[in-house]
Amino acid sequence: MTKSETPADGIPPAVPAPLRGQTSRRGFISGIAVAWTVFTGASLGMLGACVRFLFPNVLYEPPQEFKAGFPSEFAVGMVDERFKAAYGVWMVRETTGFYVLSTVCTHLGCTPNWLPSDEKFKCPCHGSGFVRTGINIEGPAPRPLERYKITLAEDGQILVDKNTKYQEEKGQWTQDGAYLFYTA
Repeated sequence: MTKSETPADGIPPAVPAPLRGQTSRRGFISGIAVAWTVFTGASLGMLGACVRFLFPNVLYEPPQEFKAGFPSEFAVGMVDERFKAAYGVWMVRETTGFYVLSTVCTHLGCTPNWLPSDEKFKCPCHGSGFVRTGINIEGPAPRPLERYKITLAEDGQILVDKNTKYQEEKGQWTQDGAYLFYTA
């Protein structure tokens, strides 16, 4: 029978199926299309990762240097907790001046609480206690709280600089900036 001839029953002859293990032309083209789709998706993903690498992560932290207000706004003999949450410091005013204490316990970095009735800072994590000056008096804290640099700005406000720390055990509490002498 030739191609132009049809059998007597009117049904054209069947096209032979591919042998087992062979792929049809349609299957081959579909496989290539899938492969190109996967390759394009992976390439776009890598391109996205490379572009993301060019833009650094930004930490939104409070500034390390800030103005705390005018000296007359602070009561003598009090620990001011206004800046504890925002900046991580306590402002302490004595009759002769000011100092700024870090709110980070020197044991494991927890945040102590000021207990006005006991006149001390008490760490809730492991029980370290510090007197108003920051000296450790109880618990596992190995050293006193750190102080930050405190000065008067040109406009008369108190300027706190957390970039400069003073440690009592190194004798730094007597250096300029660890204490702001102010009597008014």
